[in-house]
Amino acid sequence: MTAIVVTGTDTDVGKTVFAAALAGALSAYYWKPVQAGLDDGSDAERVRALSGLPADRILPEAYRLATPCSPHRAAAIDGVTIDPARLSPPPMRPLVIEGAGGVLVPLTDDLLSADQFAAWALPTVLVARTGLGTISHSLLSIEALRARGVPILGVAFIGEAVEDSEATIARIGGVRRLGRLPRLDPLDAATLAAAFAAHFDLADFR
Repeated sequence: MTAIVVTGTDTDVGKTVFAAALAGALSAYYWKPVQAGLDDGSDAERVRALSGLPADRILPEAYRLATPCSPHRAAAIDGVTIDPARLSPPPMRPLVIEGAGGVLVPLTDDLLSADQFAAWALPTVLVARTGLGTISHSLLSIEALRARGVPILGVAFIGEAVEDSEATIARIGGVRRLGRLPRLDPLDAATLAAAFAAHFDLADFR
């Protein structure tokens, strides 16, 4: 098994929930290189709760920034300089890496998330909403990743089924449609694991 990058078309599309589901299904290690915003807890803490993974599978972030905004700005507010050399993935495998925000979020003044993904050259899953606006957001994200040579594993959708939007993104974007996680209530480790097993083929991620 390799490492897989999980990114999103935007903030709050559900990539942390998907990353938790994927990491739990693979019994993988989870790593979020840059955490921006700590008031509501970290994404690593949420993944720990939702994945069912032991604590030693949740790896510490390279940077923990207090302000919930773009990493380059959060770092400036915190008086921190993000060093790309510290963003090299740890050697543990299998590994799920969660990016911050959308694919073109700046990590530094001159390094975008998609540029970092290109440097890693790891298979990347794009997490997208199924709701209104997702076609444009998803296709723009796919174009940005592909222009940099990022290997796109496919798109994972979050939300209620919208067949035309999901199929259109896969067809025009020329990407694999990996599956869709419905909104879950309650959302916990058990319901998430069951939903992932029902809607995704784990072989697509091995």
